[in-house]
Amino acid sequence: MSLLSVSTLTASRQILAEGGVTVDFDLSLFVQVIIFVALIIVLKPMLFDPMMRLFEAREKRIEGTRREASKEDERSSKALAEYEAILAKARAAGAAQRDALRAESVRKEAELMAGVREKAAATLQHGRANITTEADAARKQLRTEATALGRQIAGRVLGREVSS
Repeated sequence: MSLLSVSTLTASRQILAEGGVTVDFDLSLFVQVIIFVALIIVLKPMLFDPMMRLFEAREKRIEGTRREASKEDERSSKALAEYEAILAKARAAGAAQRDALRAESVRKEAELMAGVREKAAATLQHGRANITTEADAARKQLRTEATALGRQIAGRVLGREVSS
């Protein structure tokens, strides 16, 4: 064997050992290319084009659904904003009504307390007047009884009746 064929054989073995592929250009390669082109020509209208249309239709449906979802999202955002605005108005109205009711109850409480204070003051004044009247009557009675008692005590101490 010649040196060139030995080196080619060694190189081929190295390539095969490393997992490389040797390609021989012969008639079978052209037959395979012709079969491949024939299959492409036959399968394109029968298989590839319908599949591509199917993929495009699916992509259009997905995009349409995404657009509808984004529109629904916008509508729900608007509805939420309207809801929050109405809720804020209702809260403000409720707060105003609550404040008005509180002010009214404070006013009524003040009126009731003033009436109770007036009644208490009148009762207290009437009670003081009664006490003063009763005290004066009791003093008067005590004065008359004190004189009689003084005579009795003096009579017992002196052992005789004392006249005024």
